[in-house]
Amino acid sequence: MLEVKSPIPAEGLTIADAARRTGVSAHTLRYYERAGLVVTQVDRTSGGRRRYRQLDLDWIKICTKLRATGMPIKTIRRYADLVAAGRGNEPERLALLEEHRADVLARLAELQENLALIDRKIGVYRGRLEAGDADGLWAPAGPR
Repeated sequence: MLEVKSPIPAEGLTIADAARRTGVSAHTLRYYERAGLVVTQVDRTSGGRRRYRQLDLDWIKICTKLRATGMPIKTIRRYADLVAAGRGNEPERLALLEEHRADVLARLAELQENLALIDRKIGVYRGRLEAGDADGLWAPAGPR
């Protein structure tokens, strides 16, 4: 079932609510801000508490997806710097994302190759178990 999220109040969300909405911890939200990954200044209350807006949450989700696909923090920071700088650097942003996409595709190809080997091994084990001769599967000889 699709979870319906309530709209963000005009005063923004607390860090705890923002963490729930984005699926990352409050610690991670603070880290993203300290590491220079956030493209806008996160609003604060008069008492200094962070208040997150929809734009902040959307950007944090982008950061988490980039991290989940293996983009280094340094590269996310570079991308955030480019976005925060505004117009005029779109070709550089595009090149950064295309390079990351190529890296992700290369890792996916490697994972698919590894999965194919695992599938072959599963097939061998299933076949041997069904044939009743699984005890003939290779096992390294230990010291005798």
